Amino acid sequence: MGGQGKNSTAFEEAKKIILDSAARLDGETVELMESLGRVLTRDVAAPWNLPRFATSAMDGFAVRAEDCNAGLTLPVIEFVPAGAWPTKTVEKGTAARIMTGAPVSEGADSVLPFEDATAEGETVRANGAVKPGQNVRRPGEDAQAGEVVLGAGRLIRAEEINLLATCGKTQVEVVRRPRVAILSTGDELVTLGETPVKAQIVNSNAYSLAAAVRALGAEPVMLGIARDTLESHREKISEGLKCDVLITSAGVSVGDKDFVRRVLEEMGVRIQFERVRVRPGKAMAFGKLGTKLVFGLPGNPVSSMLSFTEFAAPSLRKMMGVASPRDQMFEAELCHEVKKKSDLTFFLRVKLEMSEGRWLASNSGVQETGRVRTLVEADAVAVLPEGVEHFAIGARVPVHWLG
Repeated sequence: MGGQGKNSTAFEEAKKIILDSAARLDGETVELMESLGRVLTRDVAAPWNLPRFATSAMDGFAVRAEDCNAGLTLPVIEFVPAGAWPTKTVEKGTAARIMTGAPVSEGADSVLPFEDATAEGETVRANGAVKPGQNVRRPGEDAQAGEVVLGAGRLIRAEEINLLATCGKTQVEVVRRPRVAILSTGDELVTLGETPVKAQIVNSNAYSLAAAVRALGAEPVMLGIARDTLESHREKISEGLKCDVLITSAGVSVGDKDFVRRVLEEMGVRIQFERVRVRPGKAMAFGKLGTKLVFGLPGNPVSSMLSFTEFAAPSLRKMMGVASPRDQMFEAELCHEVKKKSDLTFFLRVKLEMSEGRWLASNSGVQETGRVRTLVEADAVAVLPEGVEHFAIGARVPVHWLG
């Protein structure tokens, strides 16, 4: 396994261990607008027919098709706007002026649009043939009362919000959001807003990880910085283990002040693996405490973010009830050759461009792990698999979008 270490875990094996460890969380009832981006825990049935009554699909005239096809000039007996109920019946040889969304008058079987009619005073005549049922939305044609319109496991988008509101749902039962504790470690870190001096750096990882967690729809809980003492690590990690997920940044290697793994094991966390055969991000650990998941991410900002994207994000999606939690992969052609070590999976930051129906992937910049701007400039990640050292120009490789 070369420089990756005899105890390191392969990329796909590590992903499987993590996903198998994640379980969907329980449900909660939230207000309708709070359900956006969440997953339903129960079926939703239509409480009434959708639509509830026959409605007009056009502005025009409620008519009997046979009267129009006979070429009759029809007296207009009333006006029916949306929100009003017809007071008169459209009998043979009559019509009613009607607006889109208004109930269709009793006796009428069609709606003649304004543009297909000749109206003079209080009469109207069709300019062509009319079919029975034309421009009429039948009761229950979208859904019958009692019919399941949204099944458990459905992701709620704006479109689902519309249907839920149509069904009169003011509250919805959804999978609750995971609470994700985020902890940075190291004496070199300063809090955002403080000016770093000498060997200090700003604690940027906490903010990028919190933003990534929030973008997924989970709830970040920022714990601040654990200083390089056992006492500080114990205090912060103990607090973090009250959440559904704990994500630490740095401190999982074997340095003199890398206390994360030691404290986690003291607190009963079972470490599943501590190194992964990937670059960047090989010094990543994963553990469990009951149903709680613990990710020990590298401290380097690029390694930290890519490790979160590849390993933590799919497990959070699964916890939130997403049916297909893994990133959706597709193929792109490399615009330049790439050489890497055969014994690791390489995460290549790339820009994507569509050309003649195929995606082209070009390097987004220097791939050193300290180059955050290379990650910012990237559209996607090309996942170059273990076992291959050289990828030629034009090689087709699996990629997935960033963000």
